[in-house]
Amino acid sequence: MLYKIYLVFYYLLISKLPHSRLISISNKIRCIYLAKFLKIMPYCKETIVEHDVYISNGAGKVSIGKHCEINEHVFIQGATIGNYVMIAPHVAILNSTHHFNRTDIPMIMQGKGLNMNPVIEDDVWLGRNVVIMPGIRIGKGSIVGAGAIVTRDVPPFSIVGGVPAKILKTRQTG
Repeated sequence: MLYKIYLVFYYLLISKLPHSRLISISNKIRCIYLAKFLKIMPYCKETIVEHDVYISNGAGKVSIGKHCEINEHVFIQGATIGNYVMIAPHVAILNSTHHFNRTDIPMIMQGKGLNMNPVIEDDVWLGRNVVIMPGIRIGKGSIVGAGAIVTRDVPPFSIVGGVPAKILKTRQTG
């Protein structure tokens, strides 16, 4: 019950604090709250979480690593997010979808699929307006270009883009 109160407080006040460019303490308050009260990430002074980040119901659905940057208006339905991840504004990370196989009943009445959290490994950059579909793994060191819809796993150190996202290039390692 206490966790639900913390979650309501997050959505009503903490997530609505101004952008850190306007009031620098806003980010620190958000990060401390997400770490100490909602317990979805470790506290790290380098982490940035901007305003209006949706984290579903938090516990068990969302895990965020250290030294990440999550920009404004990001929607995280569920995910395991590694360390040093950059997420641009208006990204959607999904963990469920609706069934739609039957045509004799409305889709809304067919239920949802299993919750399958995407995994975003360390050192990943998700560009603006990216959509990550349920159960997808984004490999370490990868970049997902703006506007991409990721429907398949992304190998480590890949640059992907498009709808659906395809490998455009591989980053050099070493």
